[in-house]
Parts: sequence; C-alpha cells; structure tokens
Amino acid sequence: MTYAVVATGGKQYKVVEGETLRVEKIAGEVGAEIVLDSVLLARIEDALKIGQPILEGAAVHATIVEQDKSKKVLVFKYKRRKRYRRMQGHRQPYTALRINRIEA
Repeated sequence: MTYAVVATGGKQYKVVEGETLRVEKIAGEVGAEIVLDSVLLARIEDALKIGQPILEGAAVHATIVEQDKSKKVLVFKYKRRKRYRRMQGHRQPYTALRINRIEA
C-alpha cells in the first residue's frame, strides 16, 4: 500500500493515490495541477521513509477539484439578564484535491 503524510495549511494529512481530500484554501484554478512538496513520511510498497522534518526530493502531485466554502458555523454570544446577544456566521474556504501520484 502506497501512502504519504503531507503538511499543508498548518495541518497534516495522510494521503493515498486516487483519494479526494479537503484542505485549507490553496490558490489556483479548478483543474490545475499542484505539487505538495512538504512530505513528512512516505511508504511505497514495503519501504518506509521518514523525513527529519521533511523528505528531500519527495512530492505529492494533486489536481484541484473544487474551490468552495464549507457549511456555515454559527457563533452565538449571550449574557443572561443583560440583554446582550450577538450572532455571527462563518464559512471557512477550502480546496478539494484529488491525489494523482506520490513520488519519494
């Protein structure tokens, strides 16, 4: 089984070839191919390579499938007996990526 752990947007994701995952927003048009070069760990067949902190020469090639915003999260502040209420909504932008291939 081939997989890798990549860091993007301040988070780490385990990726497998062919899967689609949502990450923090990355600039680019839908259909564009991007290269994630901050690979922390890669396993190709039986060989496991661990970076310190990243693997040199390793990369994950992905295609941007979607640029959108996630569902609305409501933030409600309330203080009893003080007539204080504040409602605020937030939609976090994301980028959906399809993993094409993993190079180590």
